[in-house]
Amino acid sequence: MLSFVIMFGRMAVPERPLLPLRLLLRIPAPWVFVLAYLAGMGIGALFPRPTVSAGVRHVLYVAGIVLWLVAVVVAGWAQLLFRRRHTTTTPGEISRAFVDEGPYRLSRNPMYVGIVLAYVGTMCLQAQIAALVTLVLCIVYLQKVVIPLEESRLGETFGESYARYRARVRRWL
Repeated sequence: MLSFVIMFGRMAVPERPLLPLRLLLRIPAPWVFVLAYLAGMGIGALFPRPTVSAGVRHVLYVAGIVLWLVAVVVAGWAQLLFRRRHTTTTPGEISRAFVDEGPYRLSRNPMYVGIVLAYVGTMCLQAQIAALVTLVLCIVYLQKVVIPLEESRLGETFGESYARYRARVRRWL
């Protein structure tokens, strides 16, 4: 059924997207990031890694830990709110409840923000820059495919209250 179309650029993704996108939508977002990070590590293995001093490595390590801690708090808090409301975290599924409290007051997608922070934190911990390429691909995928699908479904389900929330709260931060 093609009841709505998600627009981005000059391309449209129908409600039932092409097979590769449908398969990607079945992979939970955290796993998309894990697979992308591994691909980034593979890319990094093909090129010489820049040498960093012990001082820079220490700063990156501390930054990585801080980013991971923030990521766990943000994404964990968001996940807890969804569980308390007995609603889904799976993209494309119909939500039972509309969550606009906690970290959702600052971002419509705090779980994705948390995943991105964990990804960058892992890059810092491993002093890995090549995975930045695949991070950009993940963010584009979320921004252009997953989030518009989710927002369309939320708009259909929660109507004007979701439209007001969407006007008030930014997509990322």
